[in-house]
Amino acid sequence: MKRREFLGACGVMAGAAGLTCPSGAGAQVETRRYPPALLVDIHGVPIQAAKLAAETNYVFQYPFAATPCFLLRLAKPSAGPATLRREGGGRYQSPGGVGPGRAVVAFSAICAHKLAYPTREVSFIRYQRDRSSTSAGSVIHCCADHSVYDPVEGARVVSGPAPQPLAAIVLEHDPATDRLAATGTVGAEQFEPFFAKYEMKLALEYGGRGRRPVEGTTVVRELAQYCRNTIQC
Repeated sequence: MKRREFLGACGVMAGAAGLTCPSGAGAQVETRRYPPALLVDIHGVPIQAAKLAAETNYVFQYPFAATPCFLLRLAKPSAGPATLRREGGGRYQSPGGVGPGRAVVAFSAICAHKLAYPTREVSFIRYQRDRSSTSAGSVIHCCADHSVYDPVEGARVVSGPAPQPLAAIVLEHDPATDRLAATGTVGAEQFEPFFAKYEMKLALEYGGRGRRPVEGTTVVRELAQYCRNTIQC
């Protein structure tokens, strides 16, 4: 069964509720459905996967108005699925990449350790193309606590205190138009702890709209345009 048909079948069975679809011995693809959102630029023009700059940090909001995600076109395919472990030991499988070379992936940008995330002022977490004194290259690195994730393998934890991978954002790719849409998540979400920890900050920034579901479209920006200062480490 093709990936689109498989995810579509899961969506029919589960709707917007949580879903567990078997995919391989001992692990499961656990897809939680949210309203689909077409990825667009600041002018409302749909993003095309082939036009994404490789190894560049892009940010969009999903599945809620206040929850940021990374969109990445990796230097090599993320064919997947990778078998990962959540905190507590449960195993699951991440979705693979989509688009040209199956290299386009998306993950929640909320660190799984202390919930650091990209804000308009500063971001301690980002995709790091080059090797640094504190980690290898081609990783997602949170400089707040030095949690390091491998985006090729579903954002599994490479090093640091993070207890589990970043949640993956399920992307649907239309080969005819090269457009991308976010449709759900796989893995351990951090949304409830995130909203609890940053309740006052998000209330000031979003005026009570932070928990509003993203529907229809979501705007993609480069992290350098979204955030004033990105911490390097």
